[in-house]
Amino acid sequence: MPHGDHHHGHQHGPHQGHRHGPANPSGTYDRSFALGALLNIGFVVVEAVYGVLANSTALLADAGHNLSDVMGLLLAWGAVWLGRRLPKGRYTYGFGYASILASLLNATILLIAVGAILMEAANRLAAPEPVAESTVMAVAVVGIVINTWTAWLFMGGQRHDINLRGAYLHMAADAAVSLGVVVAALAIGVTGWLWLDPATSIAIALVIVAGTWGLLRDSVRLAMHAVPEGIDPAGVERYLAGLPGVAAVHDLHIWPISTTETALTAHLVRPGMNQDDALLLEIASALKDRFGIGHATIQVEHDGSCCRLAPADVV
Repeated sequence: MPHGDHHHGHQHGPHQGHRHGPANPSGTYDRSFALGALLNIGFVVVEAVYGVLANSTALLADAGHNLSDVMGLLLAWGAVWLGRRLPKGRYTYGFGYASILASLLNATILLIAVGAILMEAANRLAAPEPVAESTVMAVAVVGIVINTWTAWLFMGGQRHDINLRGAYLHMAADAAVSLGVVVAALAIGVTGWLWLDPATSIAIALVIVAGTWGLLRDSVRLAMHAVPEGIDPAGVERYLAGLPGVAAVHDLHIWPISTTETALTAHLVRPGMNQDDALLLEIASALKDRFGIGHATIQVEHDGSCCRLAPADVV
């Protein structure tokens, strides 16, 4: 089976690789993951302690959320590490798919955390309790600084990697949630309305759902080997069908092999044409540059009717 160039890169379109935010000298986000995890672990401890001391469900809810974010950061980091490992044994595509599983698990953990937050908030709404507003505000301000800076660390990577996007969205949402906690504490101090604290917990839960739903949807799609966002399968087929000597295209499949890499297989029917390695190299290059598909395998046939995979309904 003749096949095109196998290029492994972080490409999902013609502008891939154009990053914004902090540059990482090693070309990875190891430092960002390490700093983000350490800062948030410390902040979770601070929030939990002062949440108990201040009797604030908003702080305790956010501490639980931040703990799930630390787990998410560690999962994403582990997936990045696995993705660097070379193919081995039965893992002929390597371990990049771990990044898709990590983003899916990350979204699932966050939605479970939402349930716990809502249950506790409902209990506090039924029986509101006094809150130490000044303590809540001080801790939440620290959260705004830490989460905004951590989100900034992943700002560039989230544009082309759903795994990094999960880390970015969680941190950005946390910064917004911490701001909401500050506003709620100020409002309680002015109005004396104790129900604002559990109400803020509910708002936190809604923010988590809003930020996680898209991640969950996209993660499920990638896990189901759907064509990644940003790649037009019809456009790919038109390109292949328009190549010199190609009479038909069939058995075309496009799927993710990680959150940053895409693979393709296709059969091209070229009646009476000789083997053309130069054309195969041109196809591989065009698929990479125009569509962000870096791992292309092309099978060339002289008579498509002889291929059992030719019918469109055969996988």
